[in-house]
Amino acid sequence: MASERDLASRPLNDLVEELLDREGPLPIVAAGNPVLRRPADPFDGQLDPGLLSRFVAALRATMHAAPGVGLAAPQVGVPLRLAVIEDPAPVSEEVRVVRGRVPQPFRVLVNPVYEGVGASRAVFFEGCLSVPGWQAVVARHAEVRLTALDEVGRTVDEVFTGWPARIVQHETDHLDGVLYLDRAEVRSLSSNQAMAERWTQPTPAEAAAALGFTLPD
Repeated sequence: MASERDLASRPLNDLVEELLDREGPLPIVAAGNPVLRRPADPFDGQLDPGLLSRFVAALRATMHAAPGVGLAAPQVGVPLRLAVIEDPAPVSEEVRVVRGRVPQPFRVLVNPVYEGVGASRAVFFEGCLSVPGWQAVVARHAEVRLTALDEVGRTVDEVFTGWPARIVQHETDHLDGVLYLDRAEVRSLSSNQAMAERWTQPTPAEAAAALGFTLPD
């Protein structure tokens, strides 16, 4: 079996081609894999347009199969500054209003960078495909400005609010070697089973009272 150093030194073309040779969704790497803790390389044409298109399609299919609302290239072991997002937002009206969760079309984000807009923070549970089985409360910017390119090199310069802003921050963080747990309230950490049984409320206020943590202002 190839070592971690061998994999890191392989040409990205070869790594991506090997991933795409397999059947079905791409394997998602879990927390503990060093690729999730290194800043990803900026995309600068390392994959030719055809291979990039195939890789993006595979990321989207893997995101759907997981299922999730975003997936970054390092989560499948590819250290490139590239992510995909898409959210049909199948939630109740109450959750939609409280969390600002509205449908997001499929997007490809190349070399994304975000900055907070204003001082407002949003505090909710979130999870990660690379930390399966767990969720935790994370305070994030309620509104962000995202700058990036899309898959064909067009400029993206857009303000995101509500849940879409959370998705953008989560996926861009992956490209900086940051997991949501780095920003989480540790006492809120809950299994998916506990989430389903106890913490389905639109906000984490009840969880904060029961688990003994303070929600940030």
